[in-house]
Amino acid sequence: MSAAPVSLVVHGAAGRMGRRVVAIASEDRNVKLIGGIESNSHPLLGSDIGSIAGISPIGVLLGSTWPAGIGSVIDFSLPIAVPSCVAACLKSKTPLVVATTGLEDEQKHLLAEAAKTIPVCWAPSMSLAVNLTMRLAQQVTAALKNLASGIDVEIIERHHRFKEDAPSGTALKFGQIIAEEMARNADIDVTHVHGREGKTGARTRNEIGYHAVRIGDNPGEHTIVFGMLGERIELNVAASNRDCYATGAIAAAKWLQSKPPGMYDMFDVLGLK
Repeated sequence: MSAAPVSLVVHGAAGRMGRRVVAIASEDRNVKLIGGIESNSHPLLGSDIGSIAGISPIGVLLGSTWPAGIGSVIDFSLPIAVPSCVAACLKSKTPLVVATTGLEDEQKHLLAEAAKTIPVCWAPSMSLAVNLTMRLAQQVTAALKNLASGIDVEIIERHHRFKEDAPSGTALKFGQIIAEEMARNADIDVTHVHGREGKTGARTRNEIGYHAVRIGDNPGEHTIVFGMLGERIELNVAASNRDCYATGAIAAAKWLQSKPPGMYDMFDVLGLK
């Protein structure tokens, strides 16, 4: 006997990513869209979220109040809107997938506190390919970190011209994973350098460099360079459209249904831990 469809609400349903979640979820037999939320001043309030997403109307109107009977929430909004979404999920004891990027420490702390009461999945990227590449980056670091001549790690990320934070949360997560692996069982301090300019001096041994490129409508691309003397390894992962992020968020929303309160990420969802 198949499980009942997940009753899904999309917070930020009229945004670029929210629209893609609506469009993809509407075709998933294991998902039932019951709400789309935006601020109470949004100009599209009262419009069908299917029409907003560029598909046929689905009979669910964009609103600013939360419906009853929510099974899961996907948040693809703005950092400033995350607290109200968390409050609504805590009130209804609803599992929450947070795919909004650029969160400040205060908002991250809020999610950690919420995870004591409800299951929360938060990751800087919902992409399957990105998370698999993160695991590969960890494995490459583990294999090379004790190389006598050292390794030079550089992270280059490319995104669309409208992205407001830099470097991307995904780039920072790559750096965090690599830094933790470099420091595992070793007493070293990893330095994170954001761009370079002027007479910076020679590159330090335990340094991770970040470089942000903003071009056109690029939905997201990350290149992790492991430089050695005489050779290099490059891991490149690139999205051709935003659907991979929406698909990953929907998968996380389904996965959270059977989970107890706690903080989870896409490694949990994909069984990579």
